Amino acid sequence: MNADRLLAYYEQIADAPDAIARLRRFILDLAVRGKLVPQDPDDEPASELLKRIAAEKARLVKAGEIRKRDELPELAGGDQPFLVPSTWLWCRLGALGWTQTGTTPPKAKPEHYGDYIPFIKPGDLYPNHVDYSNEGLSKLGITESGRLATPGSILMVCIGTIGKCQRIERNCSFNQQINSLSPFSETDSRYLLAACQSEMFQRAAWETSARTTIAILNKGNWELLAVPLPPLAEQHRIVAKVDELMALCDQLEAARTEREASRDRLAAASLARLNAPDPETFEDDARFALNALPALTTRPDQIKALRQTILNLAVRGKLVPQDPSDEPASDNFAFNRPAIQGKLNIDIPANWRWVPVEDVADARLGKMLDKAKNKGRPYPYLRNTNVHWFDIRLDDLKTMLLEDTDFEEYRLRDGDVLICEGGHGIGRTAVWRGKSDNLVFQKALHRVRPSKQLDPDFFAQCCFVYFDEGIMQTYFTGVGIPHFTGRALSKLIFPLPPLAEQHRIVAKVDELMALCDQLEANLTNATSTRSRLLNALLAEALVPHDTRDLEAVE
Repeated sequence: MNADRLLAYYEQIADAPDAIARLRRFILDLAVRGKLVPQDPDDEPASELLKRIAAEKARLVKAGEIRKRDELPELAGGDQPFLVPSTWLWCRLGALGWTQTGTTPPKAKPEHYGDYIPFIKPGDLYPNHVDYSNEGLSKLGITESGRLATPGSILMVCIGTIGKCQRIERNCSFNQQINSLSPFSETDSRYLLAACQSEMFQRAAWETSARTTIAILNKGNWELLAVPLPPLAEQHRIVAKVDELMALCDQLEAARTEREASRDRLAAASLARLNAPDPETFEDDARFALNALPALTTRPDQIKALRQTILNLAVRGKLVPQDPSDEPASDNFAFNRPAIQGKLNIDIPANWRWVPVEDVADARLGKMLDKAKNKGRPYPYLRNTNVHWFDIRLDDLKTMLLEDTDFEEYRLRDGDVLICEGGHGIGRTAVWRGKSDNLVFQKALHRVRPSKQLDPDFFAQCCFVYFDEGIMQTYFTGVGIPHFTGRALSKLIFPLPPLAEQHRIVAKVDELMALCDQLEANLTNATSTRSRLLNALLAEALVPHDTRDLEAVE
């Protein structure tokens, strides 16, 4: 397969989450397998190149420029990760240049530090460049304590983030987490960087490292890693092609970024018009948003924003029209004075009322766990880890002992609203829908039992919006670990529509959330399809005679 075939499918795979990163790795994989550029029978084979490398090494040792070291063992057939073209050879990384492990001059000697030469650490190595600006050594520091790597050397992290590597373009020193390879002149250091960044080499480096508290690849094992060596002329052609294709990846990435930014701007503008609605244009804005957003949602966070907008509209009286025939929320709820703190800063419809929780519901905390005092029969109970936003999870229930009178007091009924009182997840709210008639709740949860004037699902939606807007948090108390006390919950002020409108709001929210579920399912399916197509394209490129049917995964 050639690049044209891959690019022909690009529009179908471009939105796969890691498409560009996979393409970059794929290019390097082709490069080290001899599949990126054609072989030229007139090229001097790599076996001759190795002879010249050995001669150069001997000359440098004789001149005293490098120390003599033991020869590295040749690679046996079983140590070769895959077959390479006949003009190539597998060799050890350490056979291709002079290697060192870095050092850090003593911090107690500040005179060793300065701006004479950059001092490189793992955080200074990036996928496509080296940051030389963070710290440096003085001339004394590099002379007495530092390690010098010359331009063209490969620096690779061998402690911690194993395999992170880059080629330097100036003299540098480096710390003990980094090994350096200064290639002999008969090797293209840019090709060696491509080989070291390839998935084949990165995997081998990681698998060879020792992992205790921190991963470590010692210098001896690092030097033994296998590298496929092409003829020198082919190395130059590979580097030129890699540069060309990486530049194309840069363009594709920039285009994707701009495409996503445009979608984000349009989606954000549509949602903003709904969250701050203009009464004269709201219906048109809502119609446009609901029609356009499915085409604009390509990421889960965009669907999350749509869900938040739906709920915001619901509790502001903007999701369904008011019906003048609805019986208004009772005038017994007299909390109508203006207040910024403790409630949404909105104007509510004329037949809605502001109410505190204590006026329309009975709220209480659950049963305290006390093994010494709790007696009776065991009952399964809910704790805060079971309660999530709009979802109660029953896969990890524990039991507590309760007397019959306590059981009746803490027994959950269909339509009870549960709210997390403290700790991780504080404020999370869900409605219990009675799948069990013997479930109770523990003290980490509030149970809010609505009166006939309050739909429990509408109240849960209000709780979400209040938390999302940061209003609920103003009711929390405590330093370090916040708590939502029963007294604070009873005073929480929220908007109450007529009961009939509450039911219509809940029904519309359910309808629109089902649409969001479908959008998420479509997004998951599309992402999976793009990933399968990308995998098939890359696999076909590595196995040219594979006749797999790519259309089967479209």
